[in-house]
Amino acid sequence: MLGLGGLWLLWRRPPAAGVPAKSLRLRKVASGVSPGSTSPRALNIFDRDLKRKQKNWAARQPEPMKFDYLKEEVGSQIADRVYDIARNFSLALDVGCGRGYIAQHLNKETVGKFFQVDIAENALKNVLEMEIPTVSVLADEEFLPFRENTFDLVVSSLSLHWVNDLPRALEQIHYVLKPDGVFIGAMFGGDTLYELRCSLQLAETEREGGFSPHVSPFTALNDLGHLLGRAGFNTMTVDTDEIQVNYPGMFELMEDLKGMGESNCAWNRKALLHRDTMLAAAAVYREMYRNEDGSVPATYQIYYMIGWKYHDSQARPAERGSATVSFGELEKINNLMSQEKKSQ
Repeated sequence: MLGLGGLWLLWRRPPAAGVPAKSLRLRKVASGVSPGSTSPRALNIFDRDLKRKQKNWAARQPEPMKFDYLKEEVGSQIADRVYDIARNFSLALDVGCGRGYIAQHLNKETVGKFFQVDIAENALKNVLEMEIPTVSVLADEEFLPFRENTFDLVVSSLSLHWVNDLPRALEQIHYVLKPDGVFIGAMFGGDTLYELRCSLQLAETEREGGFSPHVSPFTALNDLGHLLGRAGFNTMTVDTDEIQVNYPGMFELMEDLKGMGESNCAWNRKALLHRDTMLAAAAVYREMYRNEDGSVPATYQIYYMIGWKYHDSQARPAERGSATVSFGELEKINNLMSQEKKSQ
C-alpha cells in the first residue's frame, strides 16, 4: 500500500493550529432516524449501502491514517474558514465526519460542543483525539436526525459528493441551522481525477470497443451557488481550489482511493476491467501525464462553499429603486475628477 512516504505533494498549506487533546471527549453512538424517503425529484445515482461498506472497510485497515493526507488537508482548510469568522459557536455539526478531520483542527474556544455524523460506524469508532467534547451519531448524511434551529455551525468535508439528493441534503443542513448560523463545506469538483478518467476511457475504448464510467460524476461549480440559494442560504460564497498529488503509478493511486473509502459506488459502474485494459490504462496514464521524475500526477479539484441562514440582523441589499444617484451621474463625477487630476 502507498503511504505518505510514497507520494509527493506539489503544494500543501500548513495545517491550522491544532491543540493537543487533553480533556475527556464524550462519544456516544446513536442510530439516526430517517425522516422520510428521498424526494421524487432525486436521482438514485449511488449505492449508499455499498458506500457505507467501502468506508467501513477503509476504517478497519491497520493504519488508516496512511490514506488521510487529502482529507486532513481539506479539513484544515475548512477549519481555517471557521477561524476567519469572529465568533464562538456553542454547538456545531459535522456532516460526513469520517474520523473527525475538521474537529481535530478546532479548539474549545471556538466550538463548545461538536456533533459528528457519519454513515460508517467503524469511522466513528476511530475518531481522532481532540479537546472539544464530541457526540458521534451514526446516521445517513441524506437524513439528518436533528430538530430545526439546533446548530450554530454546520461543516462538511468531502462527503456530499456521494449524496443522491444534494438539494435535499442542503435543505436539511439549512433546516438544522439556527438563524444567523453558517454552513461551511467542501466537496470534490468536476475536474477531479481527470487524468485517471481519460486514461481509463482511452484504454477501454481501444481494447474493448467502448467505455463505462469508472470515476463517479461530480457536481458542476455553476450549480453549487444555485443549489445553496434554492436551499434557503444567503450571503453565499463558492470558490474552487486544486490539490495535485504525485504517485508512483496509476495502481498506487487506485490503491489510495480504496484506502480513503473513495472507490466508485455508482449503480452504473462496471463490475471489473480486464487485466490488459488496466495495464493499457496505466501505460496511457504514464505516457500522457508522466512527470520528469517518473511519477504521475492526480488532480483533486475542491469546491469550498459558505452559506448563512437568514436573520434580521444580517446586512441586506437596498430595495430596488431606492438609489439617490444614477450610474450616469456617477460617470460624470468620475470624468470631472479625472479632468481635475490632469489639470493639476
